Amino acid sequence: MQKILSKVAVAAIATAFATEAMATEWNVSVWGKRRAFTEHIEKLAELVSEKTGGEFTMNVSYGGLSNNRENLDGISIGAFEMAQFCAGYHPDKNRAITVLELPFLGVSDLKEEVAVSHAVYAHPAVEKEMAQWNAKMLMTSPMPQYNLVGTGEPRDELSEFEGMRVRATGGLGEAFRAVGGVPTSVTSSEAYQAMESGVVDTVAFAQHAHLSFGTINQATWWTANLNPGTVNCPVVVNIDAYNALSDEHRKVLDESVSEAIDYYLENYAKLLKRWDDVLAEKNVQKVMISDEELANFREVAGKPIHEKWIADMSAQGMPAQELYDLVFKTLEEHRASN
Repeated sequence: MQKILSKVAVAAIATAFATEAMATEWNVSVWGKRRAFTEHIEKLAELVSEKTGGEFTMNVSYGGLSNNRENLDGISIGAFEMAQFCAGYHPDKNRAITVLELPFLGVSDLKEEVAVSHAVYAHPAVEKEMAQWNAKMLMTSPMPQYNLVGTGEPRDELSEFEGMRVRATGGLGEAFRAVGGVPTSVTSSEAYQAMESGVVDTVAFAQHAHLSFGTINQATWWTANLNPGTVNCPVVVNIDAYNALSDEHRKVLDESVSEAIDYYLENYAKLLKRWDDVLAEKNVQKVMISDEELANFREVAGKPIHEKWIADMSAQGMPAQELYDLVFKTLEEHRASN
């Protein structure tokens, strides 16, 4: 009887160790607080846990693991398994995807943003560049066109952008620089303080960020239709961690991405529907830029910046024209299929 019990005990211990070995726990580094911008990550964590019976879990940390500008570095050394970052925070580290931050690309909605982002992410040049950081692209964090909030008199003519201190990163910053603005790339978390202290006059964000980081509370006006472009913020995973997943867990992760993105799009649509109510509640004036002024903006800050990007990236050995053309080819194909 004692031998039988011993065998049962050994089997139980072995089963416990096997279960422990099968369990996968990932740490995920994001920043700020939970908001529309992170809902696909939260949904992904929920999905992989549900589909694996709790064997694969993700702990989403809002700033507890790293700051947003160092998330890619953290991925490279395996400090955590998944992270979100924005291309404009360190364009020298992710040159290929900065094509997605060029101003006036003509992307009209979030579904188009997903399509062009994922097409570019799948390009070999992007995969190769990200591999230098031991990072694999998983999914994008699609955002609508950025617009400005500001204080004082509304700026509705390009001449009024001269000397305007604006929080804007990447291609957006270059667009405002082209019309006389003075861009600064303070992080999203620092934008409210920069606006409050007068370091910047205006802040360029998508709607969710104006809400989440409080810049809308400082604003007296908002440009409803400037639409100069947006930023591109991928979610990446550490290549070693991804490869270490069991086949089952890797399949669950990959197949859950589209569901997480769909959830994100549905959630963001609700936010956009109530945006006008938010402006009214906070007594923020909606500023409409004239068609003539918008055309002038595109003329100065569109094609010239595109051409400069292609020339600069080509000189660095990147297939810049190929990446640029891929954006417009994907837009065309996406619209044709819809």
